[in-house]
Amino acid sequence: MGWQVLLFMLFLSSSAVWGQVSYTIPEEMTKGALVGNVVQDLGLSVGRLHSGKARIYTANTEEYIELRRDKGVLLIKDRIDRESLCGQTTPCALHYQMILENPMEFYTVTVEVTDINDNPPSFERSEIRHEISEGALSGARFVLEKAVDDDVGVNGVNSYALKPSDHFALKTISRDDGSIDVEMVLQKPLDREEREHLSLVLTAVDGGEPQLTGTMQILITVLDVNDNPPICSKLLYKASVIENAPPDTVITTVTASDIDKGNNGKLSYSISKSGAGGLFKIDANEGILTLNGNVDYEKRKRYDLDVQVSDQGGLSDACKVIVEVADINDNHPSINIMSKINTVAENMKAGTVVTMFNVQDPDSNDNGKVMCVLNDYIPFVIKATTNNFFTVVTDSELDREKTSEYNITVSCSDEGVPSLSSSVTLTLQISDVNDNAPVFERSSYEAYIVENNTPGLSVFTVKARDADWNQNARVSYILEDSSVNGVPVSSYVSVSADSGVIHAVRSFDYEQIKDFQFRVKAQDGGSPPLSSNVTVKILIQDQNDNPPQVLYPVQTGGSVVGEMVPRSADVGYLVSKVVAVDVDSGQNAWLSYKLQKVPDRALFEVGLQNGEIRTIRQVTDKDPVNQKLTVIVEDNGQPSRSATVIVNVAVADSFSEVLSEFTDFKHDKEYNDNLTFYLVLALAVVSFLFITCLVVIISVKIYRWRQSRILYHSGLPVIPYYPPRYSDTLGTGTLPHLYNYDVCGTTDSRKSDLKLGRAGNQNVLIMDPNSTRTLTRIQSEKCILDEPDSPLEQKPPNNDWRFTQGQRPGPSGATGGPEVAMGTGPWPQPPTEAEQLQALMAAANEVSEATATLGPGTMGLSTRYSPQFTLQHVPDYRQNVYIPGSTATLTSNPQQQQATAQQATQQALPPPQATAQVEPPKAAQTPASKKKSAKKEKK
Repeated sequence: MGWQVLLFMLFLSSSAVWGQVSYTIPEEMTKGALVGNVVQDLGLSVGRLHSGKARIYTANTEEYIELRRDKGVLLIKDRIDRESLCGQTTPCALHYQMILENPMEFYTVTVEVTDINDNPPSFERSEIRHEISEGALSGARFVLEKAVDDDVGVNGVNSYALKPSDHFALKTISRDDGSIDVEMVLQKPLDREEREHLSLVLTAVDGGEPQLTGTMQILITVLDVNDNPPICSKLLYKASVIENAPPDTVITTVTASDIDKGNNGKLSYSISKSGAGGLFKIDANEGILTLNGNVDYEKRKRYDLDVQVSDQGGLSDACKVIVEVADINDNHPSINIMSKINTVAENMKAGTVVTMFNVQDPDSNDNGKVMCVLNDYIPFVIKATTNNFFTVVTDSELDREKTSEYNITVSCSDEGVPSLSSSVTLTLQISDVNDNAPVFERSSYEAYIVENNTPGLSVFTVKARDADWNQNARVSYILEDSSVNGVPVSSYVSVSADSGVIHAVRSFDYEQIKDFQFRVKAQDGGSPPLSSNVTVKILIQDQNDNPPQVLYPVQTGGSVVGEMVPRSADVGYLVSKVVAVDVDSGQNAWLSYKLQKVPDRALFEVGLQNGEIRTIRQVTDKDPVNQKLTVIVEDNGQPSRSATVIVNVAVADSFSEVLSEFTDFKHDKEYNDNLTFYLVLALAVVSFLFITCLVVIISVKIYRWRQSRILYHSGLPVIPYYPPRYSDTLGTGTLPHLYNYDVCGTTDSRKSDLKLGRAGNQNVLIMDPNSTRTLTRIQSEKCILDEPDSPLEQKPPNNDWRFTQGQRPGPSGATGGPEVAMGTGPWPQPPTEAEQLQALMAAANEVSEATATLGPGTMGLSTRYSPQFTLQHVPDYRQNVYIPGSTATLTSNPQQQQATAQQATQQALPPPQATAQVEPPKAAQTPASKKKSAKKEKK
């Protein structure tokens, strides 16, 4: 397959580019076959095809070619049959336009379809019959029916062959138009007696590769002598007919002559039915050629007709008739919209292309010349490019607010007579651009609001309109930043962004602010947004919300203001004047004065407008000295508000007469009130502390009782442990006796003192940390708060503390010898374990029962000792202490103390540890506990 490419470009106005490219392809190519690379041939790019939405415009023809944007090539879309498309017309070409947008461009694509040998020659009839007189001379010619080949050029009919060729030879005649006429020439005279019927085969061969053939059978009947064939008067006839001529229109008349006579000289005319012969007919006897159908100049401009003249003897002659079709203006211009924009922005510049269209008129000459115009009064013009391509462009700036839509009517007319025209109406929407700012309905606003309004109250509404459309016309209202008396205006009012309703943010007070103004901005929703602003003034209206305020006489809580009226005062004597003001304004500030309460209304009156208190009669001696007048001051508001003032008037001639009447011991009263309050508060605190202490004491008692019950039921000995520097003679102490307090209280709570002093008793016993000796506390000269951790000096016990054997504790009736008195030797009777436990429980009970107050010389001993039992009669438990399970008795003898202390320490204390920490003394072991400890040591 060979193809050629012809490319040339032309640059046209209005930014439209026109170019032409031609391709040559054979017919009957398969679908999808490549026609040509239009991107390469036109110098474009595949990206440009995509961005420009490239497409093929085919007008009214079928789409045989398709454009592949992704590759930039033209492909076969449908089967192309040149014979059905163009018939015998050469060259056969398809014309397309390729359209691009952004910017608009179009290109002309011409595809020439070449013929291939796909149609064999064919005859209209499969057989024909000829009657030939036997008297026919050699050289007689018999016109045969030509074969028809739909192919053209070399693929058309190239030659004929006639078989057998005993009597006839085949003769072909080439015409100027390229057609071949076929004649059968008699070479050898016929002899009916020898052979009456002959059968020949005419074969038509085309010039294609491979060659195709078609045959027709010729049946010849030999007649009697008719030796003169008909002869046409002219071999070629030319005629014309206008298109759309009605049927039976006479075109021309063909004439022929035959010198024979009789039936041998009677002629008949006929035309071949092949090709376009069906559109014409000829009178067989007269040879008149008439129109049998409708001819159309746009479809075919010329018809070639073969007319055969035959006599009754079978002789014939042939001539040719050429019919030219004349054009008339019978086609309206056809307007084809190639590309259009439905919406254009109003800010488009002049010269913007909005529509591109093509006008076709198949008529010829002036009948096919077209002129297009637009309707009047629109900002658009039409521009012609070439080959009946036109563009509609903007002629001036557009304004959507004036016209939002245009109906563009394109009218095209040809130059025929009469002229024919067509029109099409295009609708173009103008899209909005934010080119109009919001406009308020008024240049400024004033609104009134009554004071004491509810916060959030709607005051009034500002309204702005925007001539734009949709989002560009959506107005939002914004409160511009400003201040009123140094306070941001946003704390006074707010503006609804959507509706423009102005709300009061706070409750206004006319007495504080009477009016203020601010600015509201209206802003549309365009991009960028446009805005305008307006000044709004708010006027506060007064309301009667303030009562009158009395300026004189001044009413104070601690003093009394009085006026003196001498008893010699005349009628109309000015006693005093009530001065009041009202911060409201207007009618709400008009004040009137009236006496509300007065001891004697016949003595005083008050001026209604000026507030002057005057006497209305002569003062007498019977009038009381103290006169209390209550004056009410009312304003004129609706409803009215009032205030009262008490004026104390003393009817006396001197100040000393009225002094006692107006004296008030307010200071003493206040003092008594404060004193009562503090007494009640002190009583409440003391009660709370007493209840708290009571609860704590009861809780401690319950806890100790439960602990003693647990130890009693456990059957184990109870050896109390006392930390270092702890002395508890009553069994209830919680602090060392180093801390003593002196509290002195008086009936006057403001004169109470708290003093830290020395110990209340010097004979408090303190056991040293190692439990080896007992010391007497020495009173310290320094305050214990200054040196809380100072060591205490200790002295050895006095020998007078030693008890006789009968006074020492032990089992009942236990006595000992001298060794016992000296602190040596065994027990008189070794106690059993039950006796040892009994002694320990007795000691514990003794401690728990010691709850009496420590008295002088008794050390808090229980009541079983008589009052005469002083300290010197008290057994010294520290000097005679027995350890359960041991035979030693500790005494206060200095010589024996060290030995006995060492022995007791070895029995009561565990082995010394490596640490330097002083451990508290452990309880003495009983015989039972010693056995248990011995078993543990063995293990």
